[in-house]
Amino acid sequence: MAISTRLNEYLQDNEVSYELVSHPHSFNSLSSAIAARVSPSQLAKAVILEDHEGRKMMAVLPANHKISLGALGDKLNRDLHLMKEQAIYQMFNDCENGAIPPLGGAYNLEAVYDDLLVDAKEIYFEAGDHSSLVRISRKDFVKLIKDAKHLRFSHQNIH
Repeated sequence: MAISTRLNEYLQDNEVSYELVSHPHSFNSLSSAIAARVSPSQLAKAVILEDHEGRKMMAVLPANHKISLGALGDKLNRDLHLMKEQAIYQMFNDCENGAIPPLGGAYNLEAVYDDLLVDAKEIYFEAGDHSSLVRISRKDFVKLIKDAKHLRFSHQNIH
C-alpha cells in the first residue's frame, strides 16, 4: 500500500489528515470503488485534458460518471481533448499508470471539479497505485479544492 510522494507532501503541507484504504488490485477507479466497498459516487477520479494551445487541466468527477467534454469545453470556452497517455505517465511519474490522485494542486495543474463530489460525507480517491485509496472528510476535500473551478460536466455512467 503506497501513496504518491507528491500527494503525501501536498496533504501534509495543507494539514489534511487522511486514511489509506487498501483493496485488491484494480484497473480503474470504478473497479477500485467496488473492490474497496466504497460507493462509486464518493470516489473522485481524475481525467487529464489539454486544449488546442497545449494548456493542461485536470477534470475531477465521481467514479460512476463520464465526462462530457463538449459541455465542459463550452462552459470553459475551451476546445478540450483527452491528453495522450504517454504524456500523462510522464507528468504523474510518482504514480502507477492510471492511478492518478485527483488533486490538481499536488501537481501544479489547473483543475475543475464536478459539483456532485461535495455531496458526500467522505471522499475517496486513488493514492497513486492500484491497491490503495485515500479517504478524507468532505471538509478537507473542499479545503483542498477551494481555488479550483466547480461546474457540472458529467453524467452517470449506465452500463
